Amino acid sequence: MAHTSSLQHRLPHDGASTRTLRASEKTEQTVARSEALCRDRGVRLTPIRRRVLEVLHGFDKPLGAYDLVDLLSSQGRRMAPITIYRALEFLIDQGLVHRLASRNAYITSSGTPHDRRATTFLICEGCGDVNEITSPDVADTVLKVLQEQGYQPRTKILEITGRCARCQDVH
Repeated sequence: MAHTSSLQHRLPHDGASTRTLRASEKTEQTVARSEALCRDRGVRLTPIRRRVLEVLHGFDKPLGAYDLVDLLSSQGRRMAPITIYRALEFLIDQGLVHRLASRNAYITSSGTPHDRRATTFLICEGCGDVNEITSPDVADTVLKVLQEQGYQPRTKILEITGRCARCQDVH
């Protein structure tokens, strides 16, 4: 099956980039904290894992694995998708990245890695904006329901889709 990039902008090798990159200084600081966290846990943030994390931090929107393949491939040499998937799996295991199942895309975590609370994402169907929210009330309610049902979750990620305030005003 052929892959079509879901990026809404030109990739770096297409000439002038129209990517919306966040402040690189903030990205560097966050990646440095992530490296220290990995070191403290006795795991390694390899160069490819670091690059995946840097790219995800550099974008305001979630990216799919094949978007990452396209962005990280250099000099006409395409990176193997399995390499990206393995890096993403590691980053998810460390609590540094989340997978948004409804979008089949990945986004960096804005919270403390391995926070035991439920992570909630508000995903706008209009503009594609994704906001990670933390709410003790939501987390406590989810935990209560899970306990009542005798359910042992593997992940506690809640995705809520709808329209953000800006998109509600426009449409």
